[in-house]
Amino acid sequence: SISGVDLGAAVRAAVAAGVLEKGGGHAMAAGLTVARNRLGDLRAHMEEALSDAVASARAAHMLKIDAALSARAATLELVDLLEQAGPYGAGHPQPMLAFPGHTVTGARVVGRDHVSFSLRGSDGAQLRAIAFRKANEPMGEALLSGRASRFHVAGVLGADHWQGSRRVQLRVTDAAIAG
Repeated sequence: SISGVDLGAAVRAAVAAGVLEKGGGHAMAAGLTVARNRLGDLRAHMEEALSDAVASARAAHMLKIDAALSARAATLELVDLLEQAGPYGAGHPQPMLAFPGHTVTGARVVGRDHVSFSLRGSDGAQLRAIAFRKANEPMGEALLSGRASRFHVAGVLGADHWQGSRRVQLRVTDAAIAG
């Protein structure tokens, strides 16, 4: 199921076109019966019926990056400037920042399922980061696995107040192994 892609309508259209013996469903799920010798026809029909909707859904879910930074650039002064640009909300989202090619160190699970780690830039500067509720998802597993040390990481900068101190922290939205 992909939000914005109506599987049921595509299946009903395939029934109407004679590609399927029977079928139906709704936007997020469908059931069907197809003759073995019509599998190729079904594939072609579904690709044609759904390709535009799938492409639009993918584009809508692309992460829009406002700027690329290094860990050294992530300062409390920058956090303060970004906070002054608020308030943020649906029509004015917080800036999404990318930290490309940074080394992930010290990744560990905190709380029930959050991943805490540090990003280290090529100059050695470090930035604390946290990926909320990601420990049991592919991104969190990749960060925790140690299989790759360099990642492209995107998120929102903020100030973390802990034990009387204020420090910069990246709230991670997405991460990918640097290729």
